[in-house]
Amino acid sequence: MQPWTDTGLRAATLDASRTLLVRDGYKQLSMRKIAAAVGCSVSSIYLYFANKDQLVHALIDEGFQRWYEIVVEAASVPEPPLRRLELHCRRYIDFGLEHPEYYEIMYMLNPPRMARFPKELFRRAARSMDILTQLVQECAPELRESDAEARVRAHVVWAILHGVVSTILAARLDIRLDRDAYIETSIQSAVDMIRQGRPVALAVAEGQ
Repeated sequence: MQPWTDTGLRAATLDASRTLLVRDGYKQLSMRKIAAAVGCSVSSIYLYFANKDQLVHALIDEGFQRWYEIVVEAASVPEPPLRRLELHCRRYIDFGLEHPEYYEIMYMLNPPRMARFPKELFRRAARSMDILTQLVQECAPELRESDAEARVRAHVVWAILHGVVSTILAARLDIRLDRDAYIETSIQSAVDMIRQGRPVALAVAEGQ
């Protein structure tokens, strides 16, 4: 077994766990398999993670932290709000497609017996949605006094983008469709939904 620094061993544990989790699934993930992949003792991993669920929670948090850093950078671009919203959408799809392991763990992992995600980590994960909600309010000034409606619309934007990423990652996109056109049309649909400034509930009621 090679000597590890504290930071190096923790990072190597997360890297190995991420690969094993996506490849084999939550049920097959074990501290023993992770230790074998890292090249350390099982007891060394327990110095950083009390159990498997805590380790998986750390992986989820790691993915959301990476995305949050991208969100913050995109939000600071000196462009009009609608342009920044389009950039946010584009960066989201790029992030998901370029980092499929992170994305699958963040949004597509749902084991039935995993411990509840800790509140403090949930609050960290929600920061990127908070920024998107604020951006929606900038794009649609009539929502500045309605945080609830702005948050609904922000989640609808996210749902459109998540549908794009998950469809492509799962190789479920119709082969007759041009992938770039599919992505571009989805982004413009999300932006247009905010630009038009129509309440989500009204649009749903009218079947649009």
